[in-house]
Amino acid sequence: MSGTPAPAVLAVVGAGPRATGLLERIAANAPELWDGTRALHVHLIDPHPPGPGRIWRHEQSGLLRMNSMAEDVTMFTDESSTIEGPVRPGPSLAEWAAQFSGRGPRHAPYAEPADPEVLAELRTLDPADFPTRRAQSAYLDWVFRRVLTELPASVTVEWHRTTATSVTGPPEGPQEVRLEGRDTPLTADLVVLAQGHIGAEPAAEHRAFADFARRHGRFHLPPAFSADADLSGLRPGEHVLVRGFGLAFVDLMSLLTEGRGGRFRTRPDGALQYLPSGREPVLHVGSRRGVPYHSKTRYRLRGPRPALPRYFGPGAVDALLAEDRPLDLRRDVWPLMAKEIGYGHYHELFHAHPGRTTLPWEDFAAAYDRLGWYDPEMTALVASAVPDPADRLDFEALDRPLDGLAFASPDAFQDHLRTYVSQDVARRENPEFSADLGAFLALLSLYGQLPRLVGSGRLTARSVAGQLDGWWQGFFSFLASGPPGFRLRQLLALSEAGVVRFLGADVRIAADESTGAFTAASPTVPGHTTHATALIEAYLPRPSLDRTEDPLLRDLHRSGALAEEVVTDPAFTHRSGLLTVSPVDGRLVDPSLGGPHPRRIALGAPTNSRAVAAFARPRTDSPGFRQNDAVARALLRTLAEVSPTADQASVAV
Repeated sequence: MSGTPAPAVLAVVGAGPRATGLLERIAANAPELWDGTRALHVHLIDPHPPGPGRIWRHEQSGLLRMNSMAEDVTMFTDESSTIEGPVRPGPSLAEWAAQFSGRGPRHAPYAEPADPEVLAELRTLDPADFPTRRAQSAYLDWVFRRVLTELPASVTVEWHRTTATSVTGPPEGPQEVRLEGRDTPLTADLVVLAQGHIGAEPAAEHRAFADFARRHGRFHLPPAFSADADLSGLRPGEHVLVRGFGLAFVDLMSLLTEGRGGRFRTRPDGALQYLPSGREPVLHVGSRRGVPYHSKTRYRLRGPRPALPRYFGPGAVDALLAEDRPLDLRRDVWPLMAKEIGYGHYHELFHAHPGRTTLPWEDFAAAYDRLGWYDPEMTALVASAVPDPADRLDFEALDRPLDGLAFASPDAFQDHLRTYVSQDVARRENPEFSADLGAFLALLSLYGQLPRLVGSGRLTARSVAGQLDGWWQGFFSFLASGPPGFRLRQLLALSEAGVVRFLGADVRIAADESTGAFTAASPTVPGHTTHATALIEAYLPRPSLDRTEDPLLRDLHRSGALAEEVVTDPAFTHRSGLLTVSPVDGRLVDPSLGGPHPRRIALGAPTNSRAVAAFARPRTDSPGFRQNDAVARALLRTLAEVSPTADQASVAV
């Protein structure tokens, strides 16, 4: 009698893009690392469809869009990927969509999306278009199905359409994953947590506003994912304070205007005009900066792509760590980051628009190499070589465009901000300003270096809290994660129609018990207060293990089986709300073990690896791909060494 070894079992909690990317890397690495004579069974656990997951599910408004162009979204490695496993190229969203119009090859498994509106969109999708989230959902569904066909016959995948509520088990033995609505847990050799972006119960400030709203019959929406927000309680014409001017605001703006029957039309002068339905509320929006995120560029580089990173690469991080002292992000690290972004900007300006410079690139670059970003000599170099201030990069002016400005009336400020937004959209759609794209690409290159710097523990706690997780994340989003230009043109039309009003910078929100109204004030319009009967917090929930909505993470946290990232020094303690994982292989740090749990891994947004982009841009050596590949290879090696457990005895054949 001979025996067939029992299958190895992997449980993956979450079935969205991160889980799909991990499966793709398992498929790519299995021929090298997995003995096909033993089966591997993968449990995918998610109440939402595998591939899109919750955030990118098809069941959301067709008004909601990505903030990336179709050609800038891919789920596949390419020649730029510095990974140990094999590169397996695949189509970007734009290349995949081209098959439905006959402009590109068909990609197996081929099937037209069932939603006729999505199919119609894909047939006309230009690579420079910003697709709907439903179109991205269709792409992710196809990627998942393709990955299933690429897995070897010995690897099978089973989807459980439910929620994982807990995981238990010893570090040296099998893990039990309990599922909502199921009596029998799943038994797995390894567990991967890949839940993606997770909601959180309201913080104390938001609970206080919610309590005020209940007592006075008002409306309050705490931070939430736009597609999940219940906006039905907002009445037509109701005045609403909106705190937050980023992507969440843009989504909510669409849902409360076009989503309520309004429509846009193009006037003879080419500008948009909004035609209200009469069902819209009036949105009064403000934020710390008081302006919307910069719109995305719609052009490509016109000069050669520079080799990045140049000033903030592995060598620069090594040099910082070699100094053996506490590091402050703004003082010690940001000047190198700023110089990197500046290099991308000026490289494109000098190569694509040499008529707007006064020096040969070689001479400028040689001087630039020697100088620090904030050296007076750097300021002089740029001023002499780049005559037009509009072509120079001024981070402080970009970061706080309303600083030092005050307006005598709200209407005067409306006019000013409409001009600001109009100029921003025009610049981001004019290839004469392609240096902005050069800066953007350099900005992306920085993220590959930050995890090692953070993981070293050398940044002060106050720097991690206020500068890395605070200022830097906000500044990056402001510059690089803005909406498509057409959204800001819609914003202008809504402003002119009186449906949107601008509050200003450093907006202060309060609740007035005497009137039962929410109030907003800003130093941008001194002496003016706006009263409203509703308040929307237009930003995503911040990470919080204490208040997480995920039952599995909540259970692990309460039982002390996971560690929140806590950065502390003699002067300050920062609790980030993120899971602490091993930087090498993503293993979940378990305080009871004094280190990483050998059978539990966590990836993506909830972890202190600080994932940034949801999806990779082609040919940018995505950090996400590098992590997925490293983790997939570690998983396969570990699973290959796991002996069958008592309840996985060999099966006689």
